[in-house]
Amino acid sequence: MPINKKTQFNVWYWVAAFFGLMVFQYFFTTATQVAQIPYSQFETDLQDGKIAEVAVSDQYIQGRYKEPQNERPYFITTRVQPDLARQLQQHGVVVTGQIQSTFLRDLLSWIIPVALFFGVWMFMLKRAGGGLGGGLMQIGKSKAKVYVQSDTGVTFKDVAGVDEAKDELKEIVDFLKDPVAYGRLGGRMPKGVLLVGPPGTGKTLLARAVAGEAGAPFFSISGSEFVEMFVGVGAARVRDLFDQARAKAPAIIFIDELDALGRARGIGPMAGGHDEKEQTLNQLLVELDGFDSSTGLVLLAATNRPEILDPALLRAGRFDRQVLVDRPDKGGRIQILNVHLKRAKLAPEVNVEQIAALTPGFTGADLANLVNEATLLATRRKADAVAMEDFNNAIERIVAGLEKRNRLLNPKEREIVAYHEMGHALVAMALPGVDPVHKVSIIPRGVGALGYTIQRPTEDRFLMTRDELENKMAVLLGGRAAEWLVYGHLSTGAADDLVKVTDIARAMVTRYGMTEKLGHVALEKDRRSFLATDQPYYGPQEHEYSDETAAAVDDEVRRIVDATFDRAVALLKERRNTLETSARLLLEKETLGEEDLVPLLKAPADSSVTV
Repeated sequence: MPINKKTQFNVWYWVAAFFGLMVFQYFFTTATQVAQIPYSQFETDLQDGKIAEVAVSDQYIQGRYKEPQNERPYFITTRVQPDLARQLQQHGVVVTGQIQSTFLRDLLSWIIPVALFFGVWMFMLKRAGGGLGGGLMQIGKSKAKVYVQSDTGVTFKDVAGVDEAKDELKEIVDFLKDPVAYGRLGGRMPKGVLLVGPPGTGKTLLARAVAGEAGAPFFSISGSEFVEMFVGVGAARVRDLFDQARAKAPAIIFIDELDALGRARGIGPMAGGHDEKEQTLNQLLVELDGFDSSTGLVLLAATNRPEILDPALLRAGRFDRQVLVDRPDKGGRIQILNVHLKRAKLAPEVNVEQIAALTPGFTGADLANLVNEATLLATRRKADAVAMEDFNNAIERIVAGLEKRNRLLNPKEREIVAYHEMGHALVAMALPGVDPVHKVSIIPRGVGALGYTIQRPTEDRFLMTRDELENKMAVLLGGRAAEWLVYGHLSTGAADDLVKVTDIARAMVTRYGMTEKLGHVALEKDRRSFLATDQPYYGPQEHEYSDETAAAVDDEVRRIVDATFDRAVALLKERRNTLETSARLLLEKETLGEEDLVPLLKAPADSSVTV
């Protein structure tokens, strides 16, 4: 019968207590029965005949008195005189030689250094083992975190704004609950389901919700955790992960950030058949082919860069199904906001639909951050509830950056910024089909923004015509046009506007085929991830067309931008008096809201100026 850990612990206590008692007895006996005397006292006692016998070692003389001295029958002294035996024999003392044992000292002299070295080595190995799967013998073990239904704490009720993705994943839940009944018609469950979508849209949350709904063990691991400094560790961890999941089937394996593991092979300067990442990917492909989906094992994975995944990973029979988890539309944003607003104390005037209308393109993570920022702003001003003003300020903080009221501008700079921002606003209000202006401000925000103009979309847009793109470019160039119209010179304040305008014009020419000169030809591909189109690409721009075509592209881009700039200048010339009035009002108030901008929209164009 094995001894449990508690019993072993008590036995070791008894052993320690026994040795402690022995040590105590030794020191107690030495202190009460052995007299430590100087060598001169030893000679005196020897001459007086008080010593019965002695034991001589290399360094000490120990012995027994004929009669106890000061109630101590034994003595010990340090040996000083070398010729001692002869003197003892003259006085009739029994002399015995004693060999001093050095076994314990010799033993400790090599045990202690070895134990110290071994302890330091184990400590360092344990510290390093934190990144190697828990130790030297655990580096090939999977580092997946295992959850059960109660641990995830997430169900489909906690996921909002992605109804289509939830419908796709409900099939997996039904299959995991009853694999036999689900395959009664001969169908099989997809082996792998790949969740693709921009960052922050809730891919990981959806996977945890599937586990929570199905009540199955949930193995969660990141793709980067398979790759280590040792060759073969990644493949061993893949094998161990699937072995653990098979033992607990039906179960769910979730690999987050799959692109860290499943990047296409043969790409990059370190590509090769013996690359560690490729070995790990090969093992994952083998495991996907090796398990039967009827056993109740489902592989979920998430990535925001599906375009770089290896084609062998996406073929039928491995990741059979791809589920797009996209940015939510207005209705989805309302659902997500309702989930996050449950914990917030709101003022009566808070309108969820208005907040959703102000946040186009926001992901679920962005909306959660928005609600948190609004509650923090309300707490900072010691309010009893979160008001609509807090949400507006939180949106501006997320979109434009933190206010920099300490960034003092001289009067001339403030005036230029005021004309610049009102140029944006007036052009936007003059053009049809442009998102209405929500707020104009000359309060510096963020890193380099000296002012900002916020437009509020009335609806989600997925397609844009050439006229709409040109109107968007005109709004961007409105600030620069206002500076040119009022001052006759240009400033550096439009640098970011010029970058955006140039990108739109070049996309019109090279990707959308919106010019008559070059025709309906796509000359370039969008090198950004199609799931994160708001992120610019800064890599090398290679093209597959001639230098003459490249020159024609540059000419067309310049022509479109120049024509749009002239159009913005003409619009502002028609409204020169309105521009002057609104700029002075903006200088006075620093911020103009919709209620201040509506009268400007109703003001007629200046009839004294002809275009």
